[in-house]
Amino acid sequence: MAPEAAAALPLAVEAAAPRAGLLLRAWRVGRRRPAAVVGAAVVLLFVVVAAGAPWIAPDDPTRTDWSQIRKAPSWAHPFGTDDLGRDGVSRVVWGARISMQAGVFSILLAIAIGVPIGLTAGFYRGALDQVIMRLTDAWLAFPFLILAIGLVTILGPSLTNATLAIGLGATPTYIRLTRGLVLSTCQEDYVHGARALGAGDLRVMGRHILPNIVSAIIVQATVAVPTAVIAEAVLSFLGLGVQPPTPSWGTMLNSAQQFLEQAPWMAYWPGLAIFLLALSFNLAGDGLRDLLDPREY
Repeated sequence: MAPEAAAALPLAVEAAAPRAGLLLRAWRVGRRRPAAVVGAAVVLLFVVVAAGAPWIAPDDPTRTDWSQIRKAPSWAHPFGTDDLGRDGVSRVVWGARISMQAGVFSILLAIAIGVPIGLTAGFYRGALDQVIMRLTDAWLAFPFLILAIGLVTILGPSLTNATLAIGLGATPTYIRLTRGLVLSTCQEDYVHGARALGAGDLRVMGRHILPNIVSAIIVQATVAVPTAVIAEAVLSFLGLGVQPPTPSWGTMLNSAQQFLEQAPWMAYWPGLAIFLLALSFNLAGDGLRDLLDPREY
């Protein structure tokens, strides 16, 4: 064996060991929590449906057909049609894209704003921490959904504004979570050691604190996405989110409420989609929490 290859072999083995350990932990968590595996599979299915909506949807979700108004589920329309003759399957599929976009991007926005603020407050403490946390407490005094409704009312109804409002409403949670994690992590020996070696504040926060709290933030995000999805559906139901004729599970439920006796299938499918997506994210989040738990190492 060449000297270069011999020298590279231990490095390759060392790099492969963490991956093997992660796969082994994933196998153990999957055996112990089969519901989490099912939840993760359903979430992945919704992601595929949302990403492939233009190819998966059998029809244009906004195309009206006056000869097919409120038709019951059939081979031609497995989910039935709505009050304008639009295909139910196509609208549910495209609604998945809207809900996933609003849920994921709003939580990413909340993380992008909340984590740096919480990291700063927990690391520096003192008067800065007090100011940030009092403002955060005032922010949390407004109920999440009421705050989102108020912001969308001010900004105007649209998917972008609804996503922005939901993200801002969820931000205080990540400020408090990050601050608490940072306060705990700052007491660890490796943080004190880094400071003793002369590491600057940014290096300590970026290299020694943030990597050790990111798993808890990820788990919180998986639990928060269903709340954001439901919030988007509520805003669209109230006419403050996605505007017709763009398909959204919330607007579909809004249209269905007038025809619950004549065409109940109009409410079945968007309601079931919201339920399955929210439940699956929570189940997957429970499994992810166990997978990233240091006690599983």
